Amino acid sequence: MSNLLDSRALALFLAVADALSFRQAAETLHVSQPPLSRAIRELEERLGTRLFDRNTKGVTLTDAGQKLLPYARSIEKLLREAEAGLATRGLPATLRLGLTSAAEPTWFRGLEQRVQAANARTVVSILSDSSPRLVRQLRAGKLDAAFVALPTEVHGLDVQELDRLPMVVAMQSSHRLARRKAVSLADLARESVFWFERARQPAFYDYCQKVFSRHDFAPAKLKEPTDHHVLLGDVASGRGVALLPKSFTGLKRAGVVYRALVEGQELSVGIGLATRRDRQGMRDVLTAVARTRIRP
Repeated sequence: MSNLLDSRALALFLAVADALSFRQAAETLHVSQPPLSRAIRELEERLGTRLFDRNTKGVTLTDAGQKLLPYARSIEKLLREAEAGLATRGLPATLRLGLTSAAEPTWFRGLEQRVQAANARTVVSILSDSSPRLVRQLRAGKLDAAFVALPTEVHGLDVQELDRLPMVVAMQSSHRLARRKAVSLADLARESVFWFERARQPAFYDYCQKVFSRHDFAPAKLKEPTDHHVLLGDVASGRGVALLPKSFTGLKRAGVVYRALVEGQELSVGIGLATRRDRQGMRDVLTAVARTRIRP
């Protein structure tokens, strides 16, 4: 269930409450008046009560608005303190942030809102894509920062690893190995394994091949669909098994079970924050926010 209040709505409410004028509040916020009026009306509709009385003499706070005001000021103060504590001056007014589509650790959920909460003046724009594409966008100046899967070719960028996800095995629930808690690469040697093409993620592909070589693992490979829901459908039908980052165990599919891979730590996916090397302030802020994990 989403909250009725958020930091942006409270900032707009405070601007109008302080000015007691939609026109002056709009000028202070550097926005036009109609969108501000709409946003306040939407907030009132969500709360189920009017916050302002509007008439020919001006704008005044209603009883509900008066009750909300001290809470809004307290929250604004907390956000300012959080901003100072996280050195959020490193964030631009619009933060263009990339998220890898190769894995989805639990702390990705709500990341946009946590960054927004740390600095209400920053608007966050999220792009989800493959890590090599995110790196190209970052180098071209089309992204400010990106959380990418590692290893990825990131020459010339600053990268800090924040997490590591072991690989697991997705298999048909009636598979002969499904009764085990964990399976090894040797157990899968005679299986058909869905695997991605090298062009999608060359550095990670080469890393995996080295691990496979160490364990003499050379199974029959099937082309892995780019859509993981399609992939799990193929696994459920018994066409083959798949090796996936542990984060994908959150994707439930009838007929599919996940089992730990004995070599999962050795064959794991890193999650790193990539930025240009001149963005120390941004790195510090995003690292701090990312490490403020939400409960899975």
